[in-house]
Amino acid sequence: MTLQIRPFDLADTEPVVSLWQETGLTRPWNNPYQDISRKLRVQPELFLVALDGSDLVGTVMAGYDGHRGWLYYLASSPARRGEGIGRKLVERAEELLIDMGCPKVQLMVRTENVEVHDFYASLGFEPFETWNTGKRLIAD
Repeated sequence: MTLQIRPFDLADTEPVVSLWQETGLTRPWNNPYQDISRKLRVQPELFLVALDGSDLVGTVMAGYDGHRGWLYYLASSPARRGEGIGRKLVERAEELLIDMGCPKVQLMVRTENVEVHDFYASLGFEPFETWNTGKRLIAD
């Protein structure tokens, strides 16, 4: 495997959305095209894709608000799981966040997505109890 990790390019849009759909990351209330468009306006350098040759095999979207970093849309091709794609994407995103002075990174995992717990634990992520809440400001 010759994995290349680079910032997202507009030509990656369809393969990225397809990967997100294939991995169950999309939800009816989050338009993936709108999410991509919004990310390209804020820290687009933190939206990364993993390529093996011309095949898009992974993604991660990161952000930093000056207090902590966040990871979203971490995905690797189901056919390529276990090859270290997700790990390499997280490591690269963390490097970029550290370069920005980010002291801590967090992510959210949907309750039903229990199969990823061991993966995140292997990367040093620790679960903690919080009450997550949110409010939609713009209806898509």
